Amino acid sequence: MFEQGIQIEYWPKLDDPVLIAGFDGWGNALDISSAMVSYMIRKLKAEHFAKVNPDFFYRYDENRPVVNIEDGTLKSVSSPGGSFYTVETGSNGRDIVILKANEPTLRWFHFVDELFSLCQKLGIRTIITLGGMYDNVLHSDRIISAIASSDALSSRLKEKNVIPINYRGASAIHSTIHSEGQARGFECVSLWCHCPYYLQGATHFGILSHLGALLSFLVGFELDLEELDVSWKELNRQIQGLIEKNPELQEMINELRKAKVRGSWASMKVSEKKDEKVIQIADFLKPR
Repeated sequence: MFEQGIQIEYWPKLDDPVLIAGFDGWGNALDISSAMVSYMIRKLKAEHFAKVNPDFFYRYDENRPVVNIEDGTLKSVSSPGGSFYTVETGSNGRDIVILKANEPTLRWFHFVDELFSLCQKLGIRTIITLGGMYDNVLHSDRIISAIASSDALSSRLKEKNVIPINYRGASAIHSTIHSEGQARGFECVSLWCHCPYYLQGATHFGILSHLGALLSFLVGFELDLEELDVSWKELNRQIQGLIEKNPELQEMINELRKAKVRGSWASMKVSEKKDEKVIQIADFLKPR
């Protein structure tokens, strides 16, 4: 047991590891954050070694436990929380620790303090958090913005056309992690994928593939992205077919092409405007 908020099953031995964290919640547009870490866990055959104690960091009235009941029998109760996984990449690369979790609703600074205590015990000096936000962008765009704790990290991000963030407003847990990590001498990067608001309800495999390639570049590991690329090719074919047949969709896409707004965090609330109709293309897509 490690303190109270993070429960350790065993301590892995790692070589210069990097933490990659993905959270479900406010900063998870199109499920980009949670889907990316889930894909990495599956493709890299990551091994579970620790979990977040939900009683410390979650309000159950906001993140209710999920039950599985079959034929009148309660089979399971799954609480909100998170899990830590480890990946040994081999002698040529840095090992990886993956955190997949619901965004905490309580005690953010306690959560972050325990997270960095865990990182210190594992020898982690680099933290990468993943986020997704809705923006006035097209489904064909591949736009990622970021904050970085050093000029060297910023330069590496610029090599891949990652846009420096300018923003003032409400934040997700990512910013608290970055702020505390930077103060404690950790290398920190927060990556944000800009997601087309009209794809709400769908999975943007194209952005996931782009994000996966960026992570591979930053950390130095191989991630098979073929599955994502194939899925995006099929989804894109469906989207293009719908646009060709639907004048309303055509008008919306054309207006976005004209505006071509990039990096506008204020547009994160675009889907919440009550006086504006938002087209969700997932309503037109065939069930997958």
